[in-house]
Amino acid sequence: YLLKGVFMFNFSLMGAGRIGKMHAEIINSHPECSLKYIFDINKQFANELADKYNATAASTAEEALENNDIQAVFIASATPTHTEFIIKAAKAGKAIFCEKPIDLDINKVNQCWDEIKNLKVPIQIGFNRRFDTSHNQVQKIANSGKIGQLEMVVITSRDPAPPSLDYLKDSGGIFRDCTIHDFDLARFILGDDPVVEVTALGSQMVNDDIKKINDHDTTMCILKSKKGVLVHINNSRRAVYGYDQRVEVFGSKGMSISNNQTPSSVEYFNESETFSKEPILNFFIERYSQAYKDQFKDFIQSIKLNQDTKVTFKDGRNALILANAANESLNKGQNIRINYD
Repeated sequence: YLLKGVFMFNFSLMGAGRIGKMHAEIINSHPECSLKYIFDINKQFANELADKYNATAASTAEEALENNDIQAVFIASATPTHTEFIIKAAKAGKAIFCEKPIDLDINKVNQCWDEIKNLKVPIQIGFNRRFDTSHNQVQKIANSGKIGQLEMVVITSRDPAPPSLDYLKDSGGIFRDCTIHDFDLARFILGDDPVVEVTALGSQMVNDDIKKINDHDTTMCILKSKKGVLVHINNSRRAVYGYDQRVEVFGSKGMSISNNQTPSSVEYFNESETFSKEPILNFFIERYSQAYKDQFKDFIQSIKLNQDTKVTFKDGRNALILANAANESLNKGQNIRINYD
C-alpha cells in the first residue's frame, strides 16, 4: 500500500498481554506501519492498548483477522490460539508474524501447514535471537571459515527466576517453552547441516512448583549434526545474577563468543574486586530489545521485496520437533534420532 508515496502496512495485533504490549510499541514506532486493530479475550487489556495507540479494540478475532483495511496480522496471543489465527489470517490473504511456538502439538502444526501451504502468504515465526547483533555475528563467523571447520557449539540460556505455577502448567515443559529458542539458534548457526541426534538430561533443583507438574528446571541437551558438529545447550529456570545468555562457537582454527550484555561497558576496580561490572540485563525483553525490533524490520523488508522471511514456518516446526525429541530422550533415558518428516 502506498500513502503519499510511502509504503504503509496496517496491522492487527492479536494479544494485549506483556509480549503484546511490547510488540504494539514496535509496530507503532515503525515509520511504515500503522496499528489499526487489537484483539484480546481480556477486553480491558485490548481497550487500554487500543486507547494508547489510537487503534480499535476488535470485538471478535475475525474482525481483526479478516478486515479489508488490514494487510498484516501480528499474533502474540496465547499459544493454543496460534494455529487458528494463522489459518484465518492466511485465508484472508494477510501477511503473518507469529510468536513462537507455532503450537505445542506437532499434529496441530502439521494440520495448520496443510491448510496454508498453498496460500502463498508471507509468514515469519518469532525466534528473535537470530537477530541479536552479537549472536548473529557469531553465526556469521562460524560460517565464514574464520575459525576453520566448525566442531562445537555451546549455548547457555538461564532465566533469572522461574515463572508462576499457572504459567508452568500450560507452558508445554521447559524444552518447548525455553529450550526451543536455543534449538532454533543452534539450527541457525549450523545452517544447512541438520541436527540428527538429541540426548537430554533434566533435574528438579529450583523449587517445588516444578516437581508438582513433573517438569524440569535444570537441563542439558547434546545435539549432533549430520556433519558431526556437537551442540551443548544448558538451561536453568534460576540464575540469581540475571538473564544469562551466551553462545560459543568452536572450530579447528579458533573460537568466537557472544557474551552477556550489561547496561554499559564500564568496569571498576578496588581493593576487594577487579573487572567489576553492572549486573547483566534482567530478562528477555531487556536483553533482546534490539533483536525484537530488528526481526520486525526484517519482516517488513521481506514483504516489501517479496522475499522469503528469515524465519519460516518450517523453522518453527523443526524447532518443535527437536523439543519433542528432547522430551522423548529425557523420558526414555536414551539418544533420539531425528525424523523431520
